Amino acid sequence: MRERFEAVLRRYGQRVTVLPSGREGWALIQPVLERRTAHSHTPLGAADQRRWTYIGSGEVPLAVGDRLVWAGRQFQVREAAEVLWLDERPLYWWALLAREKEAAA
Repeated sequence: MRERFEAVLRRYGQRVTVLPSGREGWALIQPVLERRTAHSHTPLGAADQRRWTYIGSGEVPLAVGDRLVWAGRQFQVREAAEVLWLDERPLYWWALLAREKEAAA
């Protein structure tokens, strides 16, 4: 299962760097979809560009306060949780991100 999940991340995900550790990995990053706001519309709903969801490799841990670099953008980790698999190693990490300039506000 772990190998399949990592293969999906490598095929459909984006390359990310976690700071301050400098670890690199693959992740799926998307804006949080909101039904009530009208920030920008996507085929799946309205996207709130202030919050982003992250699903990334279990091999690259995240912690609240870490910074993440993706596609020339910087994000701050606001929430992070590991999702465990049978052997109690993280299958993947889930996180809620904020763009760096909004995170400072």
